[in-house]
Amino acid sequence: MNPDLHRLQPYPFEKLRGLKDGITPPADKTPVALSIGEPKHAAPDFVLAEMTAQLRGLEQYPLTKGTLALREAIARWLVQRFAIAPQSLDPEQHILPVNGTREALFAFAQAVVNRSRDAVVMMPNPFYQIYEGAALLAGAQPWYLNTLEDTGFIPDVDHVPSEVWRRCQLIYLCSPGNPTGAVMDESSLRQLIALADEHDFIIAADECYSEIYFDEENPPVGLLQVAANMGRDDFKRCVVFHSLSKRSNLPGLRSGFVAGDAEILEKFLLYRTYHGCALPLPTQAASIKAWGDEQHVAENRDYYREKFAAVLEILSPVLDVQRPDAGFYLWAKTPVDDETFARDLFARQNVSVVPGRYLSRKAGGTNPGENRVRMALVAPLAECIEAAQRICSYVETLKN
Repeated sequence: MNPDLHRLQPYPFEKLRGLKDGITPPADKTPVALSIGEPKHAAPDFVLAEMTAQLRGLEQYPLTKGTLALREAIARWLVQRFAIAPQSLDPEQHILPVNGTREALFAFAQAVVNRSRDAVVMMPNPFYQIYEGAALLAGAQPWYLNTLEDTGFIPDVDHVPSEVWRRCQLIYLCSPGNPTGAVMDESSLRQLIALADEHDFIIAADECYSEIYFDEENPPVGLLQVAANMGRDDFKRCVVFHSLSKRSNLPGLRSGFVAGDAEILEKFLLYRTYHGCALPLPTQAASIKAWGDEQHVAENRDYYREKFAAVLEILSPVLDVQRPDAGFYLWAKTPVDDETFARDLFARQNVSVVPGRYLSRKAGGTNPGENRVRMALVAPLAECIEAAQRICSYVETLKN
C-alpha cells in the first residue's frame, strides 16, 4: 500500500458523524443540513434537455482533451467573464475539460509535484481538504497559510520563512474562499505571481465559487485576469479551476475545466490520458449549453442574496456573523467552542453545521477554525429561515 495513505486525516463530514454519534435529535423538528456545500437550487432545464438529447454520445469513447466545441465555449466564457483578450486564450493549449474541480485539484498535485526535492505545497487554512490530501499523496509537506479576521481572511504570505518558499512547488488558492467567503483582490494576486516568479512555484487557483457574489458591478477578480492585466499572455505559472457545480447547480454533472499555462497543461493532459478520466460526450454537450448562458447564473445569485438577507436578519442580533464577500457560506463565531455548538445545536434543534476546527489545522500556534462554524446556505429559502430561527433559539438558551 502507498505509505502516505496513513497520513490522511478523516474527512470533516466523517468527524461530524462521529460528533453526532449516539445523539437523537427532537423528533418534532425536521432535519436541516447546513453542513454540506451541495447546491440545492434547480438545475437549468435547457441543460438537462441537452444532456438527454445527446445520450447517443454514450456509444463513443470521449477524448481526454474534450471536444473542440467545449473548449471553445469555455474560452468564450473566460474571455467574457474575466475581460481577457480573445487572442490570449487558445482552446488547443490553454484549456482542459475535467471531471469537476475536486478530481482535478487532487490530480494536479500528483502531476506537478517533484517528490524528490523535499517539496512543500502551500494552502489556505482553513481549507478544502482535497488540497491537503493531494499534497500528502504527492509526497509533499503541506504548509498552512492562516486566513484570519485581522487580515480579511486572506492567506498570510508575508510571514512565510524563506526556506519554505525555497521548497515550495505549488500553492493552492481558493478565492472566493471556502469557508470564509473572502475574495483576493488584484494587488494580492499580483504579489503572489511575483513570488511565484521569484521562487519558481505554480499557483493553482480554485475559483469554483467565483460566480456567487452580491455586487453585480464588482464580480470577484480571477487569477488569469490579473496575469493578463500584467501583460502575461502566456499565464506563466498560473492555472485556474472552474466548475459548473456551484455556478449552474449541476454538482452531479461532474463538469469543470482547468485553464492557464500551456506548458503545465500539456503535462497535465499527459497525466490525465493515463489516469483515464474523460467527460462523456452527453456531459460535454450539456456543459457547452451551461457555459453559454448567464441568465440562469444571475438568477442563482438572486436566490442567494435573498437567503443571506433573510438569515442574517435573524442571526446578526445573537451571533457574531457577517455576510461574506462571495460564496454561499457563513463563517460564524460561536459563543461556546465550535464542537460543543455543533453537537448541541444538532441535539436540541436538528440543525447540522460544521465545526470550524474540522476544516483547518493548527499552524503558527493557533487553529483558525476554532470557535467558528461553517453554515452552507444551500437549502431552499424556507429551510434556511427555519434553521436560522432554530439557531437563534439555541443561542438564546446559552445566555440563561
